[in-house]
Amino acid sequence: MKYTDILGNEKVKDILKKAVQHNTVLHSYLFVGEEGIGKSLFAKEFAKSILCLGKEKPCEACKSCIEIEENNQPDYIEIVPDGNSIKIEQIRNMQLKVAEKPIVSTKKVYVIQEADTMTQEAQNALLKTLEEPPEYITIILIASNENSILNTIKSRCTKIVFEPLSNEELKRYAQEYWKDATIPEEVFASSMGSIARLRNNIEHQELYTNVYQCINQIENKSLLDFLKQAESIAKAKEESDAVLEFLVSILFSLAKEKTEKKQNYLNCVEIVDNTKKNLQFNSNYDMQIDTMLIKMWEEIHEKSYWC
Repeated sequence: MKYTDILGNEKVKDILKKAVQHNTVLHSYLFVGEEGIGKSLFAKEFAKSILCLGKEKPCEACKSCIEIEENNQPDYIEIVPDGNSIKIEQIRNMQLKVAEKPIVSTKKVYVIQEADTMTQEAQNALLKTLEEPPEYITIILIASNENSILNTIKSRCTKIVFEPLSNEELKRYAQEYWKDATIPEEVFASSMGSIARLRNNIEHQELYTNVYQCINQIENKSLLDFLKQAESIAKAKEESDAVLEFLVSILFSLAKEKTEKKQNYLNCVEIVDNTKKNLQFNSNYDMQIDTMLIKMWEEIHEKSYWC
């Protein structure tokens, strides 16, 4: 894959290309943005450019570029969560490897996927490497939620912000992978600029289209009509994590769009977040979802149904 094959974030492409062209690649970066908008693809392409053995970087043809594409280049290492988090042992193992000189290239690149899942102990251990990195090292942290990353780590990284893809870019992607499919406009709008969310929305098209319409129409519905329309949310137990994340995305979008009710929609985000936390403690799913929906409707309408 080349930069030209990656949709969106043209400004980021320019920044990364120029860093390689002008030999100004730094020791640590933090790639931040919504899940599923190409951060990992950019990181791999950036790593190719840094480690490339050819004249035009990335040349896509040298030993280094080919081995990175095949995830078999010893100077390119990805760290992924072990279970639900990246643990201190993983960072310590990385630090042992960091001390070793490059094998194929003149530099080494470490990519920490889902860096926002690092435990605090792991982050504190990583801090030591970020403070005194070897000259041949570049570390790229990839995160969807930078608030989970210690300020001391963020202050030592150059932050690169990735923007959500436009609906037109999502449509280009869909046209390539689902050429003969008819995809409603709501599916693209409800994907919030994320290819990962778009793929999931298409796979569960009826569910996510219904959820999108339901939340967008909450201001114009009585509670009973809203609850009836929201039955798909209550029935989506197996898909609950993704649906609740989707709800949060819609509510944030509405908070930006409907300035007169901005705080109401932000309060609804908090309601959904509290529901997610309660469900982690094995609370009754049906009861939690029903309570969440009623509280959301009451918040948007600024009244209690039970009064």
